[in-house]
Amino acid sequence: MKTNNTKTGMKRARVISGIGTYTVLVIASIVVLIPILWMLSTSLKIESETISIPPKWIPDNPSLEAYSRLWSEYPFLTYFKNSIIIVLSSVFLSVLFSCLAGYGVTRFNFKARKSFLSFLLVTQMFPSIMMLIPYYKVLSTYGINDSLLGMIIVYISFTVPFCSWMMVGFFRTIPLELDEAAIIDGCSRWKAFYKIILPMTLPGIASSAIYAFITGWNEYMFAQVLINSPELKTVPLGIAELNGFYKILWNDMMAASIIASLPLVILFIFLQKYFISGLTAGAVKQ
Repeated sequence: MKTNNTKTGMKRARVISGIGTYTVLVIASIVVLIPILWMLSTSLKIESETISIPPKWIPDNPSLEAYSRLWSEYPFLTYFKNSIIIVLSSVFLSVLFSCLAGYGVTRFNFKARKSFLSFLLVTQMFPSIMMLIPYYKVLSTYGINDSLLGMIIVYISFTVPFCSWMMVGFFRTIPLELDEAAIIDGCSRWKAFYKIILPMTLPGIASSAIYAFITGWNEYMFAQVLINSPELKTVPLGIAELNGFYKILWNDMMAASIIASLPLVILFIFLQKYFISGLTAGAVKQ
């Protein structure tokens, strides 16, 4: 009798725990989705509906005029081209450098290895605003201020330290015996790296790429200071310019925000399984 009561109590506890868990998840989802749905709704409104009182959740006559104006009245195609060039270049170079750093730190013994890892960690301890004036001074000295190349270098400096730490943790989970076996079979060290070891780090590479892409795509402050030419501005700067002096075109701004978020959503949808496995791959030390 006691056994049946115990089983019933455990079952009731699991049901209550499950209901509580799903309740919290539903509330959290609503909190996250409400701003997104409001942004989508506003992008489909005409200008008079964006400032109506009381606010309208659903527009009376949904319109795509705001999306059309982005390409006809604003140079958003140029902004997207600049962002794509800067971000993809910085992502490629960040992943390349972080893979080389992760492989070198875990495969070679050298005196400055611990100092190198400590240096990467220390660079993440300072707020980025502290580096704004030094970056401006350095880029101006070498004549690459107000250029796509300068922004690529700046974004690489943001992402390489964290990506390197991520790749170090991931390379540590790959047995050294694989390198030794490849070298015994006739592979050079470089060939063993890019043909044997590197393909096994795909989750880590995807995680680093997602992090570098999100960091570069959403960055505003450094782009605002380091870019002056209108033809070199990025998507975050273009969205900020929709904030006019006398009025704000909320529907245009929300339409631009929706379009700007699509690359991030698409990237995460296709790489989310690699992102999750990459984050946990280096969590256990062997």
